[in-house]
Amino acid sequence: MDSGIGLLPAAAAVRRLRPDADLVLSSDPESMPWGPRTPQDLTAHALAVARAAAAHRPDALIVACNTASVHALPTLRAALEPTLPVIGTVPAIKPAAAGGGPVAIWATPATTGSPYQRGLIREFAGSVDVTEVPCPGLADAVQNADEAAIDRAVAAAAALTPPGVRAVVLGCTHYELVAERIRAAVQQPGLPPVALHGSAGAVAAQALRRIGVAPAPSAEPATSLTVLLSGREAELPAAALTYAEGRLLAAVSPAH
Repeated sequence: MDSGIGLLPAAAAVRRLRPDADLVLSSDPESMPWGPRTPQDLTAHALAVARAAAAHRPDALIVACNTASVHALPTLRAALEPTLPVIGTVPAIKPAAAGGGPVAIWATPATTGSPYQRGLIREFAGSVDVTEVPCPGLADAVQNADEAAIDRAVAAAAALTPPGVRAVVLGCTHYELVAERIRAAVQQPGLPPVALHGSAGAVAAQALRRIGVAPAPSAEPATSLTVLLSGREAELPAAALTYAEGRLLAAVSPAH
């Protein structure tokens, strides 16, 4: 679940680990963006999206949204667990800092500077130089596959990113869909490639662990991909198919 197509990286990561997994993608693009909403309003929307997915009786629910994980995870778990394991998304600050600094964290303005993110920095990156980079408009641009708006938002965030960073944490799941464009924008000539740290792979692996299922990348493909937009069954949005992750999901499963 996510507000929009930011759930594609986690869903694609699950598909790669378990091609035989049936997937339910639940989002609410009509209420995007979630970041500017109050925590109470955001939590209400996240709970509605989660319950729409839960009605399909999945084995696990991935909250593939950093903002929802920050504000709504306790409520989602209280409402759905233990019947339905709920797996949140945490910015990959720990592995980014483990490689040494300097590190930049690209995130939505609502997350940048938040007590939650600052706490993760203190806990996992206290010994390295960290710059928090707000990325206004980038998630919306990615959601709409607006190429010009993506370029502008990436360029603006890159201008706030100190030269010579060794790693960039992608602190919004939408950003993982344009990871290589972000890398190209921050890469300095003559320096080693900048490492990008998203959360999709780790979250997918954690979901499988929570339900006691081992990865099986060679398994036979599943036959079910259910797409829910504001609780209603639909097809994958056209914007989703502009990204490799969306095409991967559409190629191996009929959307409905």
